[in-house]
Amino acid sequence: MAAEPPVLPGAGEARRWAAEELAKSEYRDAEPGWLESLWRSFLDWLLSLDGPSGEAGPVPSPVIGIVIAVVIAIAVILARPRLNPKARQNKEVFEPDTELTASDYRQRAEASAAAGKWADAVVNRFRALVRSAEDRTVLDPQPGRTADEVVLALSIPFPAEAARLDQAARTFDAVRYGNWMAGSFDYQAIAALDQDLEASRPAKSSGPQDDSLGQDPVVLP
Repeated sequence: MAAEPPVLPGAGEARRWAAEELAKSEYRDAEPGWLESLWRSFLDWLLSLDGPSGEAGPVPSPVIGIVIAVVIAIAVILARPRLNPKARQNKEVFEPDTELTASDYRQRAEASAAAGKWADAVVNRFRALVRSAEDRTVLDPQPGRTADEVVLALSIPFPAEAARLDQAARTFDAVRYGNWMAGSFDYQAIAALDQDLEASRPAKSSGPQDDSLGQDPVVLP
């Protein structure tokens, strides 16, 4: 059987298809400025296709269909990099080339909290928590470390705090790389975790050699 020919819209149908596609929220949220300009210019062009009486006839439907497809494709290509730029960022805990101590970050956090700037307070207190672990050699300093990697690393020496560490990391990412509006509760939770970790002794990991230390010596005949 021969394949059916593709459906080619008329001018009115083409306008409706383009309007429905480009009206989607991802295009509006991506970049309102260029999209609005593109959309208005495109609508003006579509309206000019019918033209006043006495002029040349309207553009054939196949041409309209092709132009509609091209416009939509361009919109998708241009909008995609802007749809969620924060999600593509490397969610590092520390800013590059920043050498601050845990005490420095705590002072910044307390100052931000006193001013009611809870987002800054949350970010700096979580950084204080991580830098403190590095200063105590619980964590090896690692450029580019993310909050998720902090959770995985610190959950081993502090297994009882795994759930709180995970929540702190989620809060940090949501505030630093998302649109979460932090509050005093978020800051107090991370500050309390920071204090508890500072006062706790990390558990020692037991390797193969550690398991043999408690065994009775082997007596040879």
